[in-house]
Amino acid sequence: MTTAFEPIELGGKRLANRIAMAPMTRSRAFGPGAEPTELMATYYAQRAGAGLIVTEGVQPSVVGQGYPDTPGLHSAEQVAAWRRVTDAVHREGGVIFAQLMHTGRIGHPSLLPDGLAPVGPSAVAAKGQVFTHQGPQDFVTPRALDQDEIARTVADFVEAARNAIAAGFDGVELHGANGYLIHQFLAPNANLRADGWGGDAAGRARFGIEVATAVAEAIGGHRTSFRISPGAPFNDIAETDAADVEETYGALLAGLAPLGLAYLHLLEGPDRELTGRLRKMWPGVFVLNPFTHPEPTGHEALGLVEDGTADVIAFGALFLANPDLPRRLAAQGPYNTPDAATYYGGDHRGYTDYPTLTS
Repeated sequence: MTTAFEPIELGGKRLANRIAMAPMTRSRAFGPGAEPTELMATYYAQRAGAGLIVTEGVQPSVVGQGYPDTPGLHSAEQVAAWRRVTDAVHREGGVIFAQLMHTGRIGHPSLLPDGLAPVGPSAVAAKGQVFTHQGPQDFVTPRALDQDEIARTVADFVEAARNAIAAGFDGVELHGANGYLIHQFLAPNANLRADGWGGDAAGRARFGIEVATAVAEAIGGHRTSFRISPGAPFNDIAETDAADVEETYGALLAGLAPLGLAYLHLLEGPDRELTGRLRKMWPGVFVLNPFTHPEPTGHEALGLVEDGTADVIAFGALFLANPDLPRRLAAQGPYNTPDAATYYGGDHRGYTDYPTLTS
């Protein structure tokens, strides 16, 4: 029986265990350059005991930013700053992938420079608000990307992926979940196009497949991965037709499977049977962020490796508060409780000051 504490080969790297740190936005890349800081290097290095670290969402372009103080990978200065982070993680023996997250229609013009505005597959506003430096703001109607802009956006992902490798990352994870741009193309309520980038399941899956194909060609499939959250309603996504979800994600996975990606990362909803079907569709390493709402993912999720549901289990909030989480999982606790008041923005408090078992 395979356990979560055994190594696994992933993307040409040997992971020390099958416990991953899930991507979590922390909004601590302060300043106009959207560059990671020394404090961020400390934060990730503290968690290098994970078999795999996936960073917070990193915008591949200026217009891809949807939240305050999130880092980018589209400038030389950002590449140099991320190198300090990856070097710190590698010194501790860790493996780290950058999550490339274009937020699409999720955001606000006040977060963008030079008169830019959020974009999306169609001019359909999401319901809800986003936090800005001026306080909560309603989502705006995005500008629908034209054919040339879609090609430019794909190229932005490619450039950011190349920048990630130059910055020392072991690979990238393309964020196709949680209602951001790739997911917006997949979702029938956000994508109303009828030009080959929308319409049926194959059309809506096309953008994600083309981004992954272009990135894999640029940096290698073994250094490219993809995250999905089928049916998740976050950020006003409506994927409510079970048959359409099955067809859409079947088309997506069929297009991704030949690329030899490092892994597929599923942010699971309440339908465990869908998880099993997606697992069977996927020929490579299957990373699962299991559905445990309202509780954070805990020790019991390790059994999903043992029963073959997944190859790697991703932990979110528990990793945020427990930098030595694999050790604590092996001991079955105790666990620090995450402080939700310090999740976004702020200083070292609730970020790099959580104690380890030896401190």
